[in-house]
Amino acid sequence: MKTILLVDDETRMLDLLDLYLNPHGYKCIKTPSSKDAIFILEEEKIDLVILDVMMPEMDGWTTCKKIREFSNVPVIMLTARTETVDIIKGLKFGADDYVTKPFSEEELLARIEALLRRTNDVKEKRLIFKGLEWKEESVELKYQSTAIQVTPKEFALVGLFLKNPHKVFSRDHLLSTIWGLNSHIDDRTVDSHIRNLREKLRNAGFPVDNHLFTVWGVGYKWTVDDTETSI
Repeated sequence: MKTILLVDDETRMLDLLDLYLNPHGYKCIKTPSSKDAIFILEEEKIDLVILDVMMPEMDGWTTCKKIREFSNVPVIMLTARTETVDIIKGLKFGADDYVTKPFSEEELLARIEALLRRTNDVKEKRLIFKGLEWKEESVELKYQSTAIQVTPKEFALVGLFLKNPHKVFSRDHLLSTIWGLNSHIDDRTVDSHIRNLREKLRNAGFPVDNHLFTVWGVGYKWTVDDTETSI
């Protein structure tokens, strides 16, 4: 089931979109807040975003631009503004499509299906390491074909480690690479995510303790050697 994040400051519109999409097999997460939408995208697997333009807290254009700083999730802008300059602005800020109000249920569904189809057709980038499979485009992590439920940040950490075996990453490096240069979090957040990631991999049966190591006073590294023991 695909998950769609609905972002609109009007509760009536959120409920209407949910009413349209739910019967067609889409799970909808609703929020009236642009800032909450960004938090949700950072923590959950979202397949598509429907984003209103005229938002009081932070407009849709700015929200879309911020989303593009860390995610390639498909974004459909939804607005009553029909001026060409506004549509171009949304597309330049990273939107994939633009639907103007009022709209028909059939048109919206057709645009969603077309966008998801194009997204699914993108060549899958994947890494495989001793039964652990990391798929970048579909944001999937599996061990021996069994899915492991991880947050987007945990998923990004696994990808970074698998792409750079034996490289030692400082906590500051991980913060700037995974969370962004302008993030306002501390080193403990990195440690917490690493701890949760280790637990999830361990519970899935992957021998994470042979590969993900703490480098005391520095940060973390991933090794392909099974002879050491992670701390």
